[in-house]
Amino acid sequence: MMKLDSNDDEVSLFDAEEDTGRKSKKTGVKHPVASFFHLFFRVSAVFVYLLCELWSSSFIACMVTIILLLSCDFWTVKNITGRLMVGLRWWNQVDDDGQNHWVFESRKGTAKQQSSDSESRIFWLGLIVCPILWVVFFFSTLFSFKIKWLAVVIMGVVLQGANLYGYVRCKVGTKTSLKNMATNYFGRQFLKQAMSKEEES
Repeated sequence: MMKLDSNDDEVSLFDAEEDTGRKSKKTGVKHPVASFFHLFFRVSAVFVYLLCELWSSSFIACMVTIILLLSCDFWTVKNITGRLMVGLRWWNQVDDDGQNHWVFESRKGTAKQQSSDSESRIFWLGLIVCPILWVVFFFSTLFSFKIKWLAVVIMGVVLQGANLYGYVRCKVGTKTSLKNMATNYFGRQFLKQAMSKEEES
């Protein structure tokens, strides 16, 4: 049985960085190495997938390289860049009774100001664009009948989609928050349309 936990307490993601007396810059990249590796493994996996048939005739070598890059990306984004760049983290823990608990955390208050706008844009852009590319690769692989590449593409969709889902849950909150947010959005859209139709009449 799985339980979902959302921790609303103040979360100390990196104790060494929680210097509240220090003012952070809202622009500029504060963690250039983390920002580099956030994009490096993702973009490298996509390029190797697109160009591997030109470099090597060995399908196994290409597949192993892509899966290693995707695995390195998953670990790096989940364990390092999410905490450093946007102050979010998620994980699964098993308690003594064998129950799974999914935990989604985010920095609160003054600690939230540590991430810069540039890093946040880099993080979310990389996190959203690459899974979309892997979904496009999935359909192109499926419709071009390159069945041997299907496992690699599915691995890309699953690993990058899992990180995207985890970080969206950290940012937005629990499923009820997601449902409420969607309901509020569609309610506002309906209200705007109704008001615009009233004004036209």
